[in-house]
Amino acid sequence: MKKICLVLVVAVVLGACKNEPKKDTAELEEHTAYKPVSDEVLEEGVIYEANIRQYSEEGSFNAFTKDIPRLKELGVKVIWLMPIYPISSTKSKGSLGSYYAITDYTKVNPEFGTLDDFRKLVQTAHDQGMYVILDWVANHTGWDHVWIQEHPEYYTQDEDGNIVDPLNPDTGESWGWTDVADLNFDNREMREEMIADMLYWVKEENIDGFRCDVAHQVPVDFWETASDSIRAVKPVFMLAEAEQPELLKKAFDMQYAWEGHHIMNEIAQGNKTVEDWDHYMKKNDTLLESDDMFMNFTSNHDENSWNGTVFERMGDAAETFAAMTYCIPGMPLVYSGQEYDMDKRLLFFEKDTIIKEKGDFYPIYQKLGTLKNTYPALAGGKEAAAYNRVKTSDDKSILAFERIKNGKRLLFLANLTNDSKLATVDYEGSFKSYMTNTDVVLKSGVEYELQPWEYLILIEE
Repeated sequence: MKKICLVLVVAVVLGACKNEPKKDTAELEEHTAYKPVSDEVLEEGVIYEANIRQYSEEGSFNAFTKDIPRLKELGVKVIWLMPIYPISSTKSKGSLGSYYAITDYTKVNPEFGTLDDFRKLVQTAHDQGMYVILDWVANHTGWDHVWIQEHPEYYTQDEDGNIVDPLNPDTGESWGWTDVADLNFDNREMREEMIADMLYWVKEENIDGFRCDVAHQVPVDFWETASDSIRAVKPVFMLAEAEQPELLKKAFDMQYAWEGHHIMNEIAQGNKTVEDWDHYMKKNDTLLESDDMFMNFTSNHDENSWNGTVFERMGDAAETFAAMTYCIPGMPLVYSGQEYDMDKRLLFFEKDTIIKEKGDFYPIYQKLGTLKNTYPALAGGKEAAAYNRVKTSDDKSILAFERIKNGKRLLFLANLTNDSKLATVDYEGSFKSYMTNTDVVLKSGVEYELQPWEYLILIEE
């Protein structure tokens, strides 16, 4: 067999990216007008998780708002704000406490700025053609929440009438979230007040949806009622922090790809192979409906703070899996700081700061964002492009898959090991290697060499 070497040198990839930012931004201009949330817009979406406290030295709404045009450069369509509400001081952890220990669902944390500052953030995002969704913490409140004193019946209580922190339903033991009090969803009045507070942000502050914390610990019928009430006001985007298919039937548009993320980590660490990824994708075909959406990610606030940076978990495979999250069905997530090569675990209960200096990953995310926004074969929403596994001579090490929609096709080809690999690919055609802007011709029976963690995104022009 004839041997053709397709070696991608990182410096070449990065050089190609850095030479074309103006082109990428220009290509995005026609895709930035604000429109109400729709399935069509979400097909090409990138979501950005904004950690306001740590995003800047000031830790303010205004500092983040200044950088929203940069997110436009990255192809971001949805900005997910981590909780922006006042934080409880009773039983708090650290000196600043957790965003997820809330004292009032309808106010903003004064550390971040004023309500007017928040409104400017939302308006700026809308002007750039982006949606803003709020992190909604329905499972529990902080111990200083007004409901604790006025409506103790809204909370889960032990046999002595003491309000308790959230418990693991499988063991009856505390999760260790001692800074929050568990809400009782058997109480109908609490449910009604919760939905009223959610509606405030949609009706009065014009936000575009919610990312719902530990959604799997809250009854599905609550989410369905809340979603119906909110969507009666305006179209919204609902993201569940869960991997629970029944949540997608009515209440939510998208769920976390937790299992897929963990498989990526395990492959990067040499503990799983491409065969495990294939099994995961086949299982999803069986369990999920065709319009169910996943959020794909290499990091988020939980992973970064508690399990390690993307470089700790994925090492040299970090770029490969970042590219993969854009190319598989679903919506890719960028967590605050990933675009700046952040290689530290952000403090969770204290002030920390992201160093916003463009390095290797900014142009990579910029280029991937442009492709996601503009290339039909990467549609990832309710009408997602088809995902077809492509056979290779080493399907344990090499991942190859095709995406097709509207007459356009894309081939993702990657060596998901730490060793060089020779393999044939059962695929033919003439393509452009998107990241390097070079021509590639694939022929069945021809053996190709792929370096450790090398990947190609091949598109038809």
